[in-house]
Amino acid sequence: GLYRARSRFLARVDFPSLGSSDRRPPDMLLRSSLRGTYKRCHRLACSRHNIMAIATQKEKLKQQEESRDFFCVVSDAFRLFARRSSMLLGSAWAFGIAILIIVIWGLTGPAFHYSNTWQLIINTGTTIVTFLMVFLIQNTQNRDAKAAHLKLDEIIRALEGARNELIDLEKLADEDLTSLEKQFERVRKKAERNGNNAGGKTRANRAERASKGKGV
Repeated sequence: GLYRARSRFLARVDFPSLGSSDRRPPDMLLRSSLRGTYKRCHRLACSRHNIMAIATQKEKLKQQEESRDFFCVVSDAFRLFARRSSMLLGSAWAFGIAILIIVIWGLTGPAFHYSNTWQLIINTGTTIVTFLMVFLIQNTQNRDAKAAHLKLDEIIRALEGARNELIDLEKLADEDLTSLEKQFERVRKKAERNGNNAGGKTRANRAERASKGKGV
């Protein structure tokens, strides 16, 4: 009875992928069908997992871009503020205003009887201004130094006889910088011995001419 029921079940199952010419035993057909179904389910589960992973990754990238955009906006705003502040506070007008403030403060001394509060006003004001100016000046100097280094790197890259190893030199260790400094010192000494320094004359000749000029 069990064998007949299984035979009837296998006879009712449609196997379109196997074709009419497949004469394998029913057990093998059932196993093949179940194996194909398992593979399709596994592929579907993997595809769903991949879709969920891609969606999660997209959300993370979006959050990173938003945080990066916020950081870039703040950085650009501080850069513009530091640049304009350094240009404004480095002008003659700013220096004149500072002198005027000090003069006014000094003239108001007798009115306040040169009290501790009167002294505390100028001390607190100059301390706050100096503390804030440190960050503004440092930001401006960092950008100027970076721009100068990039320009020098471009010159070194463009010149045919220059060594490309000297590009981005400021990031080397102190030992490497000391080694390069010694190399250039040896080159300078060799040029002095050969009489091929920057002025076309040795230091001795320059010193002799200078002494003669002073004697005249």
